[in-house]
Amino acid sequence: MAQEIIYFGRFVSTPTPDELQIRTGAVLVDSSDGKGIIQKADWTVASPDDAIIKFGVKAPVVIAKENGFFFPGFIDTHIHASQYPNAGIFGKSTLLDWLTTYTFPLESSYGNVKSPMYKDAVEPPDPLTRANKVYNRLINRTLANGTTTASYYATIHLEATNLLAQIAFQKGQRAYIGRVCMDRPETCPDYYRDESTEETITNTKASIKFCRELDPSGELLAHIITPRFAPSCLPETLSQLGALAKDEDLRVQTHISENLNEVELVRELFPDQKSYADVYDHHGLLTAKTILAHAVHLSKEEMRLVKQRNSKISHCPASNSALGSGFCPVRQMLDEGLEVGLGTDVSGGYSPSILDAARNACIVSRHVGHLNNGDSKYNLGVSEALWLGTMGGAKVVGMEGRLGGFEEGMLWDVQEINLGEVGEDGQGEDTGVDIFGWERWDDRVAKWLWNGDERTVGRVWVGGRLVHERR
Repeated sequence: MAQEIIYFGRFVSTPTPDELQIRTGAVLVDSSDGKGIIQKADWTVASPDDAIIKFGVKAPVVIAKENGFFFPGFIDTHIHASQYPNAGIFGKSTLLDWLTTYTFPLESSYGNVKSPMYKDAVEPPDPLTRANKVYNRLINRTLANGTTTASYYATIHLEATNLLAQIAFQKGQRAYIGRVCMDRPETCPDYYRDESTEETITNTKASIKFCRELDPSGELLAHIITPRFAPSCLPETLSQLGALAKDEDLRVQTHISENLNEVELVRELFPDQKSYADVYDHHGLLTAKTILAHAVHLSKEEMRLVKQRNSKISHCPASNSALGSGFCPVRQMLDEGLEVGLGTDVSGGYSPSILDAARNACIVSRHVGHLNNGDSKYNLGVSEALWLGTMGGAKVVGMEGRLGGFEEGMLWDVQEINLGEVGEDGQGEDTGVDIFGWERWDDRVAKWLWNGDERTVGRVWVGGRLVHERR
């Protein structure tokens, strides 16, 4: 691979929530240090040859198609890698019964031969073979959908969690890997939980060590402390995980206020804390590196506390709708100054696509407006939804200023988008997005948001490395 590459064509990004920036020009990406950083950007460049002259380098030129563009890679701030086989399988359930009926049995099968998933097995179960199959497929699918960075939940099993880390690293996706922590006997099934706080901490430390051995820099791969949610962990476990995150300077991810029954359960299990957010704060888990998934039912006081601690929110609109959890008031959160990104939340969410999550965010925002006397101020537009999936996500995972755009010094985590062009005979490319030729470019981007899928993703780069190419 050439150490320097020029990319020429149309570049679309969202520097701010209200700005859809569409520019033609070129950027020079230098991968000599293995990171793939934008060294120069010039929006006056008129052609590939012009780019070579203005940048003063003899480098290969990658050219976007006339009906395509470069777009920042998507950042999935909340996804359960282990649940991918269950995407679309949730019946009529809501959160807590969905966990016991569908989720815990599947997750347990990645490390426990006595998992309910194997009760009818004819041959001896092989949990790691199952995990390998699922994790390879899931990362292939997320990359194909333009996800360059993902914050993953694995399972409680150390070997399978480390396998997920290894696969993500080998495939080149920027990934934060969480070994799921859950050890509270009254809320976790006996076939799927850690036996003690000591076991939880020991295995979590082992996973941290494994990730650091794979990537000592933490640039491409890092462990993320992952208490499943407050009800799944003993209080002492939560405290020790909070201390571990502080000592090791690590990110934290967990769930909060997804479902009203869950909120009530937290109130019963933690009567000494004022709120769900206060539970995490009390145990040292509400930090500037914490990603709180869902946050559908946060009170105003909890929002203020989250903002005070500079913790982040992962908005998971598809999952919240599929499981009937509620409508997250994203506009209110943004107005309060909270930092929000998007999560697919597979498999509560049915799709591994952040583009799908972006359009679901738009739809849910309109329901929130409807519930507030039809006030359109709650509506999210195209630029805001795409910003949540890129620049907003970068803030949530602690990569602000390094991911989500095309400014000099940013990492080249980018997807090439190709739209379908309709011919005079009505025939067109199979991309799901039909462009007739008269649409303005902002309208073309809107059509991509609402109609696009992985068929529009031509190539994907992470840190300057080509990690996916549509065949």
